[in-house]
Amino acid sequence: MDISGRLAHTAAMPCSALIVDDNEDMAYLAASTIEIANDGLVVVGTVLRSEDALAQVRSTSPDVVVLDYLMPGRNGLEVAADILAERPDQDIVLFTAFLDPATLVAAEHIGIRECLSKDQVRELPDIIRKYCGA
Repeated sequence: MDISGRLAHTAAMPCSALIVDDNEDMAYLAASTIEIANDGLVVVGTVLRSEDALAQVRSTSPDVVVLDYLMPGRNGLEVAADILAERPDQDIVLFTAFLDPATLVAAEHIGIRECLSKDQVRELPDIIRKYCGA
């Protein structure tokens, strides 16, 4: 195989993220921030209802799930527990405006990889890359 064929074969696949946030503006901001960063990052979908998150994870198989904490119905910790029960290796970033010590402890206990405050939205692409190895 020539070098160009070898490079094409080993090229990194895009790193995919699924955004789960009941606030449509925040979901759009998170998705836009990730897409503008580009560098191999792709948003495979946005979910506005917590009860739709697991089905979307099943259908898109994202590398990283960016998950809001406070949502109507089930909160982000409950949704994360469902996702991780089915996909224990799924990387999840809890992305919330309400980041307190109790939430951090609960998130770590469930198996959430990272917690990020929504006022740190600019850091989201770097966090996602960290878990994709991109």
